[in-house]
Amino acid sequence: MRFVVAIFAASMIGSALAHPGSPHPDAQGRYTLEAEGIKAQFIPYAATLTNLWVADKNGVQRDIVLGYDNASYYPVDPGHPVYNAIPGRYVNRIGNGTYSIDNVTYTTQKNDGPNTLHSGTNNWSFRNWNVSKVTNSSMTFSILDKSNSSLGMIGDVTASVTYTVSKNKWSISMDAVSKDQKTPIMLTQHTYFQLDAFARPDNRTIWKHTLSMPEAKRILKADGNALPTGEIADIPAGDMSDFWSAPRELGFASGNAKFENNCGNGCHGYNGAWAFNEKRNKRKTVLTLSSEWSGIKAALATDQDAVVLYTCNWNDGKTEFKSTQGVAGQDRFIPRDGCIAIEAQDYVDGINHPEWGRLKKQVFGPGQQYHWASSWTFGTM
Repeated sequence: MRFVVAIFAASMIGSALAHPGSPHPDAQGRYTLEAEGIKAQFIPYAATLTNLWVADKNGVQRDIVLGYDNASYYPVDPGHPVYNAIPGRYVNRIGNGTYSIDNVTYTTQKNDGPNTLHSGTNNWSFRNWNVSKVTNSSMTFSILDKSNSSLGMIGDVTASVTYTVSKNKWSISMDAVSKDQKTPIMLTQHTYFQLDAFARPDNRTIWKHTLSMPEAKRILKADGNALPTGEIADIPAGDMSDFWSAPRELGFASGNAKFENNCGNGCHGYNGAWAFNEKRNKRKTVLTLSSEWSGIKAALATDQDAVVLYTCNWNDGKTEFKSTQGVAGQDRFIPRDGCIAIEAQDYVDGINHPEWGRLKKQVFGPGQQYHWASSWTFGTM
């Protein structure tokens, strides 16, 4: 463990020295960006957001994302939950660990039952990114992903992510290119939120958070392994997946028998993909998450056509949240259903569903540019 931590710390210091005069990482290797109403910290490992502070309704600064106190634990955590990181080069699931381009079939690593998740166990969320540029309000991480360094991900890909903070706002922009051949590219920022920062004394779950997605009237139906079946269904008003007809608490359907196993075998709650309306203004808010207890509201705008929501069903209750979170005198363990991951992206496994017409948004090269942009604006209710 000490050897791994030493290498990790050295990589942080080396990155900082390459940019004299720019903000330097702290002793934990975290780079800090600040603007009015927001403070964010990042590390090069997986281009990860480690901390995000915004004010609650009483003016208390809350760290509203999951993570670890010790930044050196990110690369060695055996659970690897992809906390606020950039997986890739193709996120979420690839059905049965195969896909085809131009009638050639490629095999990918099955690391999620019969499927591939986030391109396998050497995906971009397992790697140290380069620090390309740092200012007081933004920073850019970059990566070179060599062909087949994740099984079946063919062709060299170069990519970058730029994080920017401005008044009450966190913006994310990603670009990637495969110069020599066609390859799957689909990215996301895999952000885990807890708007109460586990400080609500009577309830640490996510079920009291309220979600609104007025532009998400369709859902990708999935099987017991959370893989889309191919059916894209309209969501009736009042359905368990309905967050379009009215804002609803995430736990509003918890009394429904179908809530159990709703997101796969043994998974209750949500772990699926919603498709946004095709005709919408992509500069406007498409999703709002809020908490009445803290009063914090987070609004997402994105150029992506879908969003994956995961309500942390698989958390085993043995992982501690950060010392910046919680209530004095209580334990520091994250409960099952204690958070929500929100991942703006394209349609899950669209590479295996040409009938959806997503291939132009998920297969790139040679030389075609992939671009992804989203922002979170924070305020109070």
